Amino acid sequence: MLRFDHKGVEIAYIDEGKGEPILLIHGFGSNHDVNWVGTGWVDLLTKQGRRVIAFDNRGHGQSSKLYDPADYHPSLMAGDAVALLDHLRIGSAAVMGYSMGARITAFLALDHGQRVDAVIFGGLGVRLVHGDALPPTIGPAMEAPTLDDVTDPIGRMFRAFADKSGADRRALAACIRGSRVQLNPAEVGRILQPALIAVGTRDPIAGSARELADMMPNASVLDIPNRDHNPAVGDKVYKQGVLAFLMEQGL
Repeated sequence: MLRFDHKGVEIAYIDEGKGEPILLIHGFGSNHDVNWVGTGWVDLLTKQGRRVIAFDNRGHGQSSKLYDPADYHPSLMAGDAVALLDHLRIGSAAVMGYSMGARITAFLALDHGQRVDAVIFGGLGVRLVHGDALPPTIGPAMEAPTLDDVTDPIGRMFRAFADKSGADRRALAACIRGSRVQLNPAEVGRILQPALIAVGTRDPIAGSARELADMMPNASVLDIPNRDHNPAVGDKVYKQGVLAFLMEQGL
């Protein structure tokens, strides 16, 4: 992986292909490889003639591990994304985020709108605004002595994944506590870029895609049939819908 420093935080990233750029932002507890390489997204997008940039969020993968929840506010994580675009001398790009990555994408679109050509929110609907997309039980799940000590189903799912991937659980506990920041409807209404909101029809985490789209001036919805939260990210309907959306936007 390539690396650059953003205000003392080392960000690891990949930069593949040529053409219109698209920036990919992975979800909580994951990394660029699991979310975007292993699911076939990078291969698909590069073969479609696009330049694909994907990075490990702070606290994840091969990027710096931080242990203060305040270091994981979505605005700061969006700042990492902008710094990466600056580092690569990319003026603007389409941005696709999944789950926590979609939350970061929303803050990126609001804080740095001129750098974002279009947004794709995967795995996150109205819980960007109302309720908890990822529950507070995940933090204690990361800190529990063993997986057997975790009884909450969603906390257990994320803890099992962290154990399997060898993630820094202390960093993830800080991240979940610092990144669970909501936007209000007025803020969401200021996301003016063309937007696609893609959520699995069996996803218990994301909340309604339609309710979120109704708050936005230029958003459409893509239902990913019969998919739960994690399997939806690699689904062919999701991929086909994103390609069609990008083509409609001339990206």
